[in-house]
Amino acid sequence: MNRLTATGDYIYTYAYTNDEKALCQMEMRSFFGSDTNEKIIKSRVGIDPSRSPFIKERIDVLFEADTLQNIIEQSANVDMADTTFKVIFLKINGLSEQDQVDYLGKRDIERQIGSAITGEADVHQPGVTFGLMPFEGRWYFGRYSQSEPIWFQHMKKPREYSTALSTRVARAVANIAVPNPDGVKVVDPCCGIGTVLVEALSMGIDIVGRDINPLVVEGSRENIAHFGLTGEVELGSIAEVETAYDVAIIDMPYNLYTHATPADQLGILKAAYPITEKLLVVTIETMDHMIEEAGFVITDRCIAKKGLFLREIVMCQKAI
Repeated sequence: MNRLTATGDYIYTYAYTNDEKALCQMEMRSFFGSDTNEKIIKSRVGIDPSRSPFIKERIDVLFEADTLQNIIEQSANVDMADTTFKVIFLKINGLSEQDQVDYLGKRDIERQIGSAITGEADVHQPGVTFGLMPFEGRWYFGRYSQSEPIWFQHMKKPREYSTALSTRVARAVANIAVPNPDGVKVVDPCCGIGTVLVEALSMGIDIVGRDINPLVVEGSRENIAHFGLTGEVELGSIAEVETAYDVAIIDMPYNLYTHATPADQLGILKAAYPITEKLLVVTIETMDHMIEEAGFVITDRCIAKKGLFLREIVMCQKAI
């Protein structure tokens, strides 16, 4: 592809239910530093769309313009002599009225841009797919990539229990805690059956697990191995951890397998203080006072819903 370089801008499209909106927006803030009520966000931060359970697609912007005609003119600079290509007009719900184009209009625009590009179009198995969309009064064109729902493959585990996080929530939790995994060491010291571990490991996050219950430690190891992943899960309490980590993810124990009293919960939070700078807490009850007593300050939060069942996702930083 000649005479074209990416601008450094990316456009992401999203899909989520009303119950998932707050969690999705918290993940957006972690990735991009801001969120939106629209299901589209533009950023200079490049994220693999398959990392998020909510991102549908990404356009790596090659050029943008105020008018469609200008996009068509710039498309003449795209030389695809070395491979086949396809152009798709993204199907997006919730666009503003000024940005909406009907079905026939989209197909016509795809043909116009495809005709302007040098090379052979292939709508079935293209070497490169380009995406086009209007957004906030401007047109954007670039390389297109679609999210692969990797989390969906993890829904059926050999070992599981009903109160574990869903794979979608677990994946979002891992992203919120570790938006950029480069050089980041993570611990999940109350890992349970390993739902967060599986999602984090599948995204290349350097994470280790731990739990005081030998049955769930065994189950967590089995789940990790089942998906062809490699990860360490130790038996023991968080109080026994001596290694320092950049991030700790704590899904606070509350079920029949590992019941924790308020004193136990406070003890877990206090034990996290010496081993991590950043802490993400998942809890079914508000524990702001415990978090503060343990020496952390809350930097972000949301409510994750599943029907009538609510969880708080609380992002914390060690107090200065």
